[in-house]
Amino acid sequence: MTFKRIAEERLSYWKSSETRKPLVIRGARQVGKTTLVRDFCRTYKHSILLNLERSDDRSYFEQYTDVGTLTEALFIAHGIPSANAADTLLFIDEIQECPAAIQQLRYFYEDMPRLHVISAGSLLEFALQKVKSFPVGRVEFLYLHPLNFPEYLTAIGREDLVAQLTAVPVKPAAHTVLMDIFNRYVITGGMPEVVKTDIRKKSLSDLTRVYEGIWATYKNDIEKYTSNPTERKIIRHIMDTAPLYVDERVKFQGFGNSNYRSREVGEAFRTLHDARIIRLIYPTTDVQPPLRPDLKKSPRLQFLDTGLVNYSLNIQAEMLAMDDLSNAYKGSIIPHIIAQEVSALQNQRDIVPIFWVREKSQSQAEVDMLYTSGSNVVPVEIKSGATGSLRSLHQFIEISGVRHAVRIYGGSFSVIQTQTPNKQPYTLMNLPYYLGSQLPAYIAWFLQQ
Repeated sequence: MTFKRIAEERLSYWKSSETRKPLVIRGARQVGKTTLVRDFCRTYKHSILLNLERSDDRSYFEQYTDVGTLTEALFIAHGIPSANAADTLLFIDEIQECPAAIQQLRYFYEDMPRLHVISAGSLLEFALQKVKSFPVGRVEFLYLHPLNFPEYLTAIGREDLVAQLTAVPVKPAAHTVLMDIFNRYVITGGMPEVVKTDIRKKSLSDLTRVYEGIWATYKNDIEKYTSNPTERKIIRHIMDTAPLYVDERVKFQGFGNSNYRSREVGEAFRTLHDARIIRLIYPTTDVQPPLRPDLKKSPRLQFLDTGLVNYSLNIQAEMLAMDDLSNAYKGSIIPHIIAQEVSALQNQRDIVPIFWVREKSQSQAEVDMLYTSGSNVVPVEIKSGATGSLRSLHQFIEISGVRHAVRIYGGSFSVIQTQTPNKQPYTLMNLPYYLGSQLPAYIAWFLQQ
């Protein structure tokens, strides 16, 4: 079973570009990097697939320092005429296992521009520390995430609903079915192997082995890059306890009721952030672009995949019985999946969502997300259920003077004219949860109205 990924469009553009550079696909393990490229290989006349976890494949980069000789050896070994370089894709998988291969990417760009080169790997940030001269400016990046909701709909055979989802604005007739399917997506998450198993088995009990395997792999991988036993213990502690703090702002000192110091925990969290397993999302106090994260303030935790969080918290069975998931685990699961959806839209840059805070003794406020569109900043609130206070949103509007705002909630789509308690008018667009992946399109439409 293969999935249609939005990143395929980016790969097609890259293939046809006259300024094409070697492409490095980055992302955590098991988000589908290898499958994506193997499927893409079918669009080429010839392909060479290397996995640098295998010593035989790694030996090419260890034996040959000249990229011309290296390419000649690969073509001979795979029976490909050298004249066919422009019709050949070289895929270097698990490139983090060989720093020499990472360094060679610049020479593919400079000396073999006709050959199409894609590499992929996990934990690349740690491998890059061993590279003497990273080919800055001579490679391109593509970031891959778990399946987002449109990709999930395609995976389960509901392409018809993708058309409904991407129509702006969504038709009322599609609301109920989209909400029902989105609930299942929230519970299971978007890890490809989990989605495959759920399609085949249709039972949460059959997913336990898959979740456990993924989480264990992450723990084992990260521990390879720790420098001492204490660091390993801290990372293990964080991975065991961090799901309890999903979508919360955290303090590093004594995290998870431990005795670990702020510096130790901070370094461990930054390791997990670089590994793209648990991201640190810092707030801003800015109300106009550019929005700058304040690294001195407490961050939120954003996990790679909401399904993994639900599994770690052992709340999936409980969630199955809920008609509205807005109250799942103290209302934290829906904001987390929305942030995951928005993050997955970024496949060319490594950026995370940003939220807004005001921390004054008499006036505390926090807006879930700020979205920048050109010179406009649009505040986005993610509420529990179809109703709820917009106090923080109103504070932001009154401070910033913006006239457009978004609420993502458990109701249906609407646009209303309203005002803050201090009579400042603004237009509010209400979006149902399942439209998180469509936020850029809806905001563009909203601002044009």
